[in-house]
Amino acid sequence: MPSSTRKGVPKDPELADLFFKDDPEDVFCDLHEIGHGSFGAVYFARNSYSNEVVAIKKMSYNGKQTTEKWQDIIKEVKFLGQLRHPNTIEYKGCYLKDNTAWLVMEYCLGSASDLLEVHKKPLQEMEIAAITHGALLGLAYLHSHNMIHRDVKAGNILLTELGQVKLADFGSASIASPANSFVGTPYWMAPEVILAMDEGQYEGKVDIWSLGITCIELAERKPPLFNMNAMSALYHIAQNDSPTLQSNEWSDLFRSFVDYCLLKIPQERPSSGELLRHDFVRRERSPRILIDLIQRTKDAVRELDNLQYRKMKKILYQEKHNGPMGESQEEEEDSEAASCKMNSLGSNHSIPSTSVSTGSQSSSVNSMQEMLDDGCSDMTMMHPQDYGSTLESSPHTKKDHHYNWDDGIHRDHRPGLRPSSSDRSSQAQNYKNQGRFATIKSASLVTKQIHEHEQESELREQMSGYKRMRRQHQKQLIALENKLKAEMDEHRLKLQKEVETQANNAYIELEKLAKRHAVHTDKEMKTLLTDEKKFQQQIAAQQKKELTTFLDNQKKQYKLCKEKIKEEMNEDHSTPKKEKQERLSKHKENMQHSQAEEEAHLLTQQRVYYDRNCRAFKRKVMIKRHDLEQEQIREELNKKKTQKEMEHAMLIRHDESMQELEHRQLKTLQKLRMDLIRQQHQTELENQIEYNNRRERELHRKHVLELRQQPKNLKALELQIKKQFQDTCKVQTKQYKALRHHQMEVTPKAEHKTVLKALKDEQTRKLAILAEQYEQSINEMMASQAVSGDTSHLPATAVLHTPRSFWFKILSLPPSVHPLHPSLPPPPLHLAAHGRLCQLRLDEAQEAECQALRQQLQQEMELLNAYQSKIKMQTEAQHERELQKLEQKVSLRRAHLEQKIEEELVSLQKERTDRIKHLLERQERETDSFDMESLRLGFGNLGTLDLPKDDYR
Repeated sequence: MPSSTRKGVPKDPELADLFFKDDPEDVFCDLHEIGHGSFGAVYFARNSYSNEVVAIKKMSYNGKQTTEKWQDIIKEVKFLGQLRHPNTIEYKGCYLKDNTAWLVMEYCLGSASDLLEVHKKPLQEMEIAAITHGALLGLAYLHSHNMIHRDVKAGNILLTELGQVKLADFGSASIASPANSFVGTPYWMAPEVILAMDEGQYEGKVDIWSLGITCIELAERKPPLFNMNAMSALYHIAQNDSPTLQSNEWSDLFRSFVDYCLLKIPQERPSSGELLRHDFVRRERSPRILIDLIQRTKDAVRELDNLQYRKMKKILYQEKHNGPMGESQEEEEDSEAASCKMNSLGSNHSIPSTSVSTGSQSSSVNSMQEMLDDGCSDMTMMHPQDYGSTLESSPHTKKDHHYNWDDGIHRDHRPGLRPSSSDRSSQAQNYKNQGRFATIKSASLVTKQIHEHEQESELREQMSGYKRMRRQHQKQLIALENKLKAEMDEHRLKLQKEVETQANNAYIELEKLAKRHAVHTDKEMKTLLTDEKKFQQQIAAQQKKELTTFLDNQKKQYKLCKEKIKEEMNEDHSTPKKEKQERLSKHKENMQHSQAEEEAHLLTQQRVYYDRNCRAFKRKVMIKRHDLEQEQIREELNKKKTQKEMEHAMLIRHDESMQELEHRQLKTLQKLRMDLIRQQHQTELENQIEYNNRRERELHRKHVLELRQQPKNLKALELQIKKQFQDTCKVQTKQYKALRHHQMEVTPKAEHKTVLKALKDEQTRKLAILAEQYEQSINEMMASQAVSGDTSHLPATAVLHTPRSFWFKILSLPPSVHPLHPSLPPPPLHLAAHGRLCQLRLDEAQEAECQALRQQLQQEMELLNAYQSKIKMQTEAQHERELQKLEQKVSLRRAHLEQKIEEELVSLQKERTDRIKHLLERQERETDSFDMESLRLGFGNLGTLDLPKDDYR
């Protein structure tokens, strides 16, 4: 953080070098604010020393998240300091003053968004192509240096006086690529940015998506989904198809360019360099197209300024002489132009960038940390061939190896840290060495121990396997339950978001309706006021005309009366002239007095007529306003009812969807449970059968030993067994040679020695195992005593066959070296068990013992069947209970939902009744109050007064 002793200059020398030491208030003058955003304000300024015009972006780093703001300022200053391209804003330095950074950049006229705001219409296609081309050049420069803008939009594309396009506002930019921060403006944000925290990282192609949205913005004045809630837009962008140009007036080149930019999959989206070769930006256009556009915009702004100036002058003149009357009509005519001018100032009319932190300057993680995180993602991982041989090694060996490798990675996260090729090759060689067989025990000892262990632990192993199976089944059930729970949570969240979206949309629609009603009410009131003024003017004009006519008639009557009196006086010669004059004056005075009284009476009648009719007009205006209020409140209530009905329909649909999902999940869970039970029962049955056979074999061997029957030609049988083992050894030798020949053909010469050694060790091992099997067969033959003179059979334990692993390798050979090739003898067959083929002469006790064993085993089998049937029935009953419970849950939930819907409808109806009732009561009070005041003023009942139809519409 900077020190507070000297204008906030940092103590760290490296950071101090990023800032100028001068006081910015001494360096710059004539500051005028030209834009504002969440970061702070942008000012027009002039350098006091060089007289250069610049733009200053002030960013405060005090208050909340001070450290984070300061780090973001440092990041942006470093970012701007690296830019050297004509299509990026030119950075001129940064100053610190009172916990505020003054970021000085070249001055631009405005942004592409300002063009839309001034002209109130989309740009022409060639103008869009010119702006897009300039922005692409800037993006190509950034992307070539592994930088990402992350906030491309019309508001951040500036234009200079000479028509040069400049990328600006790098507060959200990333100094390294790839990145994973949730940064940018929602409507322009690429899908992978929205999903970055969940699905990994993104690269500079997010700017290509934003550029495509900017093209739509320039062509349609607003980006797609702009009327949608920002968060809802995020969602829409992440999940739905890409937007396209709506109007058909655009060329195919423009449409293909936009569609190319807005490919949903980032890997399919073109780079900035590829887009620079697109025909849309390469086609010929006038070099002055942007200069002309800027000039037209400047002219339009000048006209708007003049219009505002004339309007203000006129308003001031009217207020000074006649008051504010008579200007509502002109205000309506000029309001559109005035708002145009007000919106044209500045260059920050786009939606400010949003991020996970406060302000656009803190829209991403610190650059150092971001580089560290991004660098770790580039670490070279092991190739499959590096540890391919471990597939044949033991599980413990693989586990230890992976642990050591991962442990080496996690100990040091520095970028670029990776094992050398020699280390990897040595580790891979160790794996190969570990995969080779090695032991200090002889083959006969190992075989003997295995055989003894199998005999002693056969029952224990069977039970252990059964337990493992049950545990595995439990794990499967838990895993499925967790999966179904996650699916249910996701489904609930989706429905909840849909409900929230519906509520937000309903709220927005009601707000729009209220604004529309307010505008309509204002318009109607202005119209009624204008009509009232016209009505008053009409009455005043009519009364003025009547008064003029009355006065003219009075003058004529006065003149006639005067002449008549004069004639009468002229005929009377006896009256003196002075007396005649007095009489004439008296007549004149009487006539004037009479006319004055008549004129006053007429004026009184006109005033009463004027006031009465104006009062009646006001009453009709009030009734009109009451009717409008009733119409609007009914429209609002009907809108609420429609929204509530849509909400209820959605809730019912959600309930049905939830019901369907619950039934499907229950069916899936029950199906898995039944499958596992069947597998369990099958395993139990197999184990019981195996147990029964083992018990019978043991009893049979016991009886054989008791009878002590010796074979008649034991020597001949021994020779026969020996002959079969010899044939088996010959076959294995031929198989070994064939396999060795094949391996020599498919293995590089440098590895021949190693392969031959491995094959030799394996062959030696197998022959040793065969020798052990031969000795074991002879011993069992001597102990069985089950031979009845027939030497064509061998004991059950004389399993003369090649080990399974060896056969698997042999089967992979080509036909020419296959062991089943006609030139090779067939492999030895599995010899059948000899015990039951011999007829034993049992005594009564032995027969009874056999019978008892058979009954015991039969009872055990019946018990097992009964147990399994019970388990199956219990499971089916459990499933039925679960289904019933679910049905009850669904029915109860549906009943609650229907009750809630009914209550909301009743509440809505009550609200409707109450609001209408209160409105009517208020309007009735207003009407009564107005009528009472009219009676007090002596106007009587104005409700029956008929006004001319021309006076009131």
